[in-house]
Amino acid sequence: MRGASLPYATCPYCRTLILRQGLNVEEIGKVAVLPFDVSPIQLGTTIGAEGRKLTVVGRVRWAWDGGSWNEWLALAETGAQFWLAEAAGTFMLTAEWPQLLDRPEVQAFANGGTINTGDAIEVEGRQLFASDVKQVECLGSEGDLPIPTQIGTRMTSVDYRSASGEVLSLQRDERSTTAWFGDSWDLVSLKPGNLRAIEGWTIPGEMR
Repeated sequence: MRGASLPYATCPYCRTLILRQGLNVEEIGKVAVLPFDVSPIQLGTTIGAEGRKLTVVGRVRWAWDGGSWNEWLALAETGAQFWLAEAAGTFMLTAEWPQLLDRPEVQAFANGGTINTGDAIEVEGRQLFASDVKQVECLGSEGDLPIPTQIGTRMTSVDYRSASGEVLSLQRDERSTTAWFGDSWDLVSLKPGNLRAIEGWTIPGEMR
């Protein structure tokens, strides 16, 4: 158990999603088997970008009409949560940014409103533009997570990007809306450790 403080865990053997509340444990559904991919990230991978000490404790695989991507949950030693989104060899590392939920445009989205590609928002003095607006569905999960990931779990996902590499993700499901702000990274810059061994790929020396 890597993230014992998190409420949800996926059993790696029977694919049961477990809800932990204090000393009580409840089975709340089944989780799909994750499809094969060639990600170098795995449960237990560490991240040292910008002096952080993060450990990957969970993963959700999301899909939309045009493909799918991984979102890895990483915990700091303090218990702070970060999402590491991975698609086509690129990464976005974000932290929750709840102050954005007070913005009128974000409140409108949380209440069921629409965001269109190209819409702008300013965060920390940076102008970001909506680059992707998708309806997505959970394909499966593993490890410990803060959200339920039963088969058929759906959400609306909006990604914003700035010209200088900042990223923002707004995510709305039937329970709530959350905002996550951070930066784009390549694998080497994340300063990862304990990467997954992949046949035919040699882990670069600086990441061993």
